Amino acid sequence: MKDTELEYFEETLLIRKVQIKKNISGMEEEINQLRSLELNDEGDYASVSNENMVDNAIGTQQEIELMEIELALAKIKDNQYSICEMCEEEIGFQRLKVKPHAKYCIDCREIAEKNHT
Repeated sequence: MKDTELEYFEETLLIRKVQIKKNISGMEEEINQLRSLELNDEGDYASVSNENMVDNAIGTQQEIELMEIELALAKIKDNQYSICEMCEEEIGFQRLKVKPHAKYCIDCREIAEKNHT
């Protein structure tokens, strides 16, 4: 991979990392505000509980993505970025443009997804 491409992906990953951290912080603040509300009836409680569950699911997914981004940034420093963790071939540029923290090439991603179902 060319140095300019590597710099592009590093910058993309760092921007996404900042955005995710803001999102997580905002969700935590929102959850804390919801906890401090005085709920007057079961409808209010159900609404807040439902929002809380959705926020938790989104937060969990964002924390996973954040860990994957951290791993990708570490791989850039170790000159291991864009190498598939399964077949050790290079991950295609277009795949990385879509998902810069991808751990697998397209073929191996399909295998990994089939093994997780």
